Amino acid sequence: MRSAGPARRDPGPMPRRPASSTPREALRRAAGLLLVTALWSWPVSGTAIVRAYLAPATPYAAGHRGLDLAAEAGSEVRSPADGIVWFAGRVVDRPVLSIRHADGLLSSFEPVEAVVAAGDPVERGQLVGHLAGAGWHCASPCLHLGARVDGEYVNPLLFLGGLPRSVLLPGRSSRRPPERQARG
Repeated sequence: MRSAGPARRDPGPMPRRPASSTPREALRRAAGLLLVTALWSWPVSGTAIVRAYLAPATPYAAGHRGLDLAAEAGSEVRSPADGIVWFAGRVVDRPVLSIRHADGLLSSFEPVEAVVAAGDPVERGQLVGHLAGAGWHCASPCLHLGARVDGEYVNPLLFLGGLPRSVLLPGRSSRRPPERQARG
């Protein structure tokens, strides 16, 4: 448990980045995020994914906006990267923790009983809480890990090094080569 201490500063509103106006700006932004993401570590040890990220068809459609990671109740939950605790408290009926990282990136964890408070700076690998028991989201204890970039949910594996790079392979063209004329 956390003892009462000096008042924490309010981290303020989360900055939103404007949409990139050119492909070059989008590439620069992606390169910047890759530098940040190279620093992420898994928040629980012995990680096994029990449910993968499933992107919704639209922002309000069904989907699974995160990863469910197998872990024992009471397991230590650690910050995947440096940041500032954005939120630590209850949402409806479960304990939730969110950490604001660089470049508009926010990680979220549930159900986690936090040992940090909003406004606290955290470092990669620092203990931030303990996994609450089963019955919140999974049939057996699990940590739900979410990631948002500028408010939009993305697959957390992008930041954990778990997605291989896309490789474009040569495909068959729909155009046929010009036919050769027979010489006679």
